[in-house]
Amino acid sequence: MIIGTETLSRVVDVYDRDSMIFSDGAGACVLEYQEVDEATGPGILSASVASHCTDEAYYLYLGKSNFPGSDPRVRYIKMKGRKVYEYAMQHVPQAMKDCLDKSGVGIDALKKVFIHQANEKMDEGIIKRMFRLYDKKEVPASIMPMNIHLLGNSSVATVPTLYHSVVSGAQEGHSLHSGDVVMFASVGAGMNINAVSYRF
Repeated sequence: MIIGTETLSRVVDVYDRDSMIFSDGAGACVLEYQEVDEATGPGILSASVASHCTDEAYYLYLGKSNFPGSDPRVRYIKMKGRKVYEYAMQHVPQAMKDCLDKSGVGIDALKKVFIHQANEKMDEGIIKRMFRLYDKKEVPASIMPMNIHLLGNSSVATVPTLYHSVVSGAQEGHSLHSGDVVMFASVGAGMNINAVSYRF
């Protein structure tokens, strides 16, 4: 069993505009090893990871409240939003491409991308850049479900809650079928990137 949970409300500074989108959430899944036909069977097809942990390690950090005169000993989650955005736009599309290339599945066969719900504009930019790496100017309209406008950024919980919203039928216009290939992708504090391709 793999579990991801966050209670970011404990460390959110209500006076910090960059923290307003953070939320609480949790997700869990059970994985099981099985022998399947590698060409057609369901399961994990490939993975790609990347870490940049020098200056990038401090793009998210703990700092004092933005409220004037607040106790400097009380720390809250802080983010260099522009730095995170630039990092994600530069590195995440390539990691996602590396993952898909390892899977042996073409970009046109990719049905959905479940990407970390950090920032809708950033996520849209990442997907566009990944498709451009394949010389594709258009991104399929239904490839990237989003729920950040409903649930916010719950860090490690965003991908599982997004996935659940699709498989449970809560995301209008989004569904999955046997044989579909999807990608799960995330970027976060560290900075760290993960991408996994999966066939249903």
